[in-house]
Amino acid sequence: MAYDVVIIGSGPGGYVCAIKAAQLGLKTAVVEKNATFGGTCLNIGCIPSKALLHASEIFAEAGHSFDTLGVEIGAPKLNLEKMMAHKDATVASNVNGVAFLFKKNKIDSFRGTGKVLSAGNVSVTGEDGKVEEIETRNIVIATGSDVAGIPGVKVDIDEKVIMSSTGALSLGKVPGHLVVVGGGVIGLELGSVWARLGAKVTVVEFLDTILGGMDGEVAKQFQRMLSKQGIEFRLGAKVTGVAKVKKGATVTFEPVKGGAVETIEAEAVLIATGRRAYSDNLGLKEAGVEVDERGRVKTDGHLKTNVPGIYAIGDVIAGPMLAHKAEDEGVAVAEIIAGQAGHVNYEVIPNVVYTSPEIASVGKTEEELKAAGIDYKAGKFPFSANGRARAMLHTDGFVKILADKQSDRVLGVHIVGFGAGEMIHEAAVLMEFGGSSEDLARTCHAHPTMSEAVKEAALATFFKPIHM
Repeated sequence: MAYDVVIIGSGPGGYVCAIKAAQLGLKTAVVEKNATFGGTCLNIGCIPSKALLHASEIFAEAGHSFDTLGVEIGAPKLNLEKMMAHKDATVASNVNGVAFLFKKNKIDSFRGTGKVLSAGNVSVTGEDGKVEEIETRNIVIATGSDVAGIPGVKVDIDEKVIMSSTGALSLGKVPGHLVVVGGGVIGLELGSVWARLGAKVTVVEFLDTILGGMDGEVAKQFQRMLSKQGIEFRLGAKVTGVAKVKKGATVTFEPVKGGAVETIEAEAVLIATGRRAYSDNLGLKEAGVEVDERGRVKTDGHLKTNVPGIYAIGDVIAGPMLAHKAEDEGVAVAEIIAGQAGHVNYEVIPNVVYTSPEIASVGKTEEELKAAGIDYKAGKFPFSANGRARAMLHTDGFVKILADKQSDRVLGVHIVGFGAGEMIHEAAVLMEFGGSSEDLARTCHAHPTMSEAVKEAALATFFKPIHM
């Protein structure tokens, strides 16, 4: 029995693509090698990390701000086993939800490792070694990404002492000292979790800034906030070795610009140096599918590979490794295969760091606009001047809006603050429709809300803010 489309991988890109394809009347199947659907994101990434981030944030608030609000409970006591149970229950609820959606939309699933045999054929090798072949008119590669490791450094990850993000989500106890190698999103989120729960956390980063690629002012201000929370930073540091010792592990590094080598010892080490496209053992070379020098599947503007009938989406192709970017690509591919005009606007993809406070951005940074020679204007508004933020004791951070100097069209929005990830979407909608800072500033915002800071920043961009 031939399918209209077979998707290899059931992460956010794959499962959304499958559901959309089925909704559009295509006979659809998914190949998944793991026991549960949802890929890295739902099982060992976005979802479990957010469960721990929320739980640890409540724990930290109970110990710091509850008393100020008149809630007297004494020192909160950590039950890590119960916190981990909450995380596991959250994961189970989400992956079971995907299984239900597959059943509801009559999507067939094949358990095993998928491999592209040719433009119209996929093989599935089960755990028992049995191979099954599936015939299909279209193939979508949605295999995601894997831990990248440290370039040029051999690291033996055991997920207990030397860990990837997977191990850092399942520690049995709070480490006395956790060294995080990598000052990007994953490292700062998971470092924050364990810092709130009582660990000393040291972040070692190759660049001279955290969150490389984000707006420079945002990164600088945010580093100060994390430092106030007790997280230590060693920036401009090249890691040359990570090794297990009797009571934990050591991390050896040297200044990128030259200088003395330093070694620090810790109870646990988290390797958070990014991720790489997972394109191994998929039969791509044999099928003639081109990949780039980083192993990412090459695609055109319509997510097609060089082989007709084979598409690729998500982390396995170029672009930001974000679940929602993969989801949008999954929808677009399903529409293209169904004969519609699927499209992804890569200029308007929000990015969120789920720390405390959160960081959210969409569009261009100041550095990008300067490099492109674009004349722009910027407007800012701090949450310290926002009534709702004061009421909730969440006054850290600000909103910054960047707009074209001539047309006033909004080109980028950057938010550091409580709930930033929820506030960024009005900026995304505005930019999707080519709106101006004046359009946003003249849109009535409910009072009192954190979102009023977005309106005030828009006012500051095209004229002057009211409350500052």
